[in-house]
Amino acid sequence: MRLLLLALLVVALAGTTGWFSLAAAQGARAAPNGCRVAAERAAVDLKQGMTPDEVQQLLGKPWRTALTGSSAPAQGTLRWTYTWTPSSSASERSLNVDFNAKAAEQWLVSGWSWSGY
Repeated sequence: MRLLLLALLVVALAGTTGWFSLAAAQGARAAPNGCRVAAERAAVDLKQGMTPDEVQQLLGKPWRTALTGSSAPAQGTLRWTYTWTPSSSASERSLNVDFNAKAAEQWLVSGWSWSGY
């Protein structure tokens, strides 16, 4: 019984002092090779007119997606957001990639921007 109480106390203290965190396990997805600098270098290769498959090949799966605009099949904007966990001295960086529909289900990159600078 004492051993169980001692183990619970150690776990509780470790959690409050930041030795481990569930939030760290659910952090932002990283670039394919795992670093923000590499993601910034890869983003240089973004081009207008790229397809979602080409962007995913370049940057990996997006962290978030959003669809705005009209309900018509060939209108609106699809936004993919990539977020990279910063080092302890930097703020979070996000890359937003916007797609416009050329036709139904034919999304092409129309622009992109970084936030968090």
